[in-house]
Amino acid sequence: MRFKKKNLIIAFLLICLSFVFSACSPESSKSVNTSSESNELKIHYIDIGQGDSILVQTKDKNMLIDAGTRKNSDNLISYLKKQNIKKLDYVIATHPHEDHIGGMPKVIDKFEISNFYAPKKTANTKIFKDMILQLKNKNLKINVAKEGISLDLSNNITLDFLAPIKNNYENTNDYSAVTKLTYRNTKFLFTGDAEKTSEKDILNSRADLSADVLKVGHHGSHTSSSKEFLDKVNPKTAIISCGENNDYGHPHKETMKELNKRNIKIYRTDIDGTIVLTSDGKNIRKN
Repeated sequence: MRFKKKNLIIAFLLICLSFVFSACSPESSKSVNTSSESNELKIHYIDIGQGDSILVQTKDKNMLIDAGTRKNSDNLISYLKKQNIKKLDYVIATHPHEDHIGGMPKVIDKFEISNFYAPKKTANTKIFKDMILQLKNKNLKINVAKEGISLDLSNNITLDFLAPIKNNYENTNDYSAVTKLTYRNTKFLFTGDAEKTSEKDILNSRADLSADVLKVGHHGSHTSSSKEFLDKVNPKTAIISCGENNDYGHPHKETMKELNKRNIKIYRTDIDGTIVLTSDGKNIRKN
């Protein structure tokens, strides 16, 4: 019985995924964003406990990378509404773990979304199924997140996908969408939960990893942030998104040691709360 039930769940997910997955690039659409002033780029590393959620705002576009846990989804929705968000031009689910897509069903339900990206990696979990159903309800297709895709966020701001590079990773974390945001002379790297295997593939791809600000992979776990990767990124600032007194011991001391050894300024959501950085294309300031 258990085997038959599992097969039914998998079949159901495959039917849903055949509806939502699309390898095509979306058509660009204009939107008005009144929450980010002038030509500045604003990035919110939102404190949603043990998880990730990042809001990127340009003059006329909004993008959300991940949506934290289901438990903290109401807090996320409240934060987005306080920023006067009505429409999300781009939403990226870096990989299908609950601490990154837990709030996605509510985000999809509450906001108008133009384009949705996720790696072509499924999960046999209730939260993944709920996300797929909500996408289907909104007639939203999933654009496959993979190396080589570039998004124009207007005003000389671009987002480039550096990973995932392969489609046969053993670890779901290595399917994480790794993206680099560039605004003139300022650069931000977002890594999801990408671990050292994915980091090595990115290094081998010879992508330009240099960034002023690094969102540290996997909440500061020792499974990510290899020495070679940190050397190539060479960030001035590192952001760690993790929950206070979390069960995983994030961030791990090995990661903190490597960051401190490089004199990188570290901000942590469990200590500093939500961290907001603003770029004018030349300089980055903390709000």
